[in-house]
Amino acid sequence: MNQPQALILIAIIVVIAVAMIGWLYSRKRRSQRLRDRFGPEYDRVVRQEGGTRKGEGVLEWRARKREQLHIVPLSNGVRQDFVRHWSQVQSTFVDDPKGAVAQADELVSEVMRARGYPMANFAEQAEVISVDHPTVVQNYRAAHDIAVRHSRGQASTEDLRKAIVHYRSLFEELLETAAPERKEARV
Repeated sequence: MNQPQALILIAIIVVIAVAMIGWLYSRKRRSQRLRDRFGPEYDRVVRQEGGTRKGEGVLEWRARKREQLHIVPLSNGVRQDFVRHWSQVQSTFVDDPKGAVAQADELVSEVMRARGYPMANFAEQAEVISVDHPTVVQNYRAAHDIAVRHSRGQASTEDLRKAIVHYRSLFEELLETAAPERKEARV
């Protein structure tokens, strides 16, 4: 091999190495951006999907789907009506925990509808909510699971109390008018 051919080969190797480094760097940045945006939801989805690449694809799909929605803040009057209704739900818990959980579930759904979130089914609700509220969506799933167990007669009063706490955390975030903050799940 003569010297010009060797230089061309070295140049090609350098270009390939630089391209690979750039690709790896962009993948790492993408992963970090998604991890920052979705918090614990990132790990849950990656685990559920069986790998980083598939999980990140799902999260990016959710984000694109969310961007197509017109999510609106609540007016002060509507927000105050929801707060009053929540107070009523909480006050009924002592006398009727089962009814309070059902009312809390319905109230959270009403707030979601008022904000513009899709309400086709629970799975879709949780997916879209996870984009704006990635930490408290865990609470939403836990509360929904308890409500489903309750409908089968498999939830204790303590479970129902936890469901109310979980619903309250999502309810409070849904009422926020500013950009959602990343809050830790509460139990």
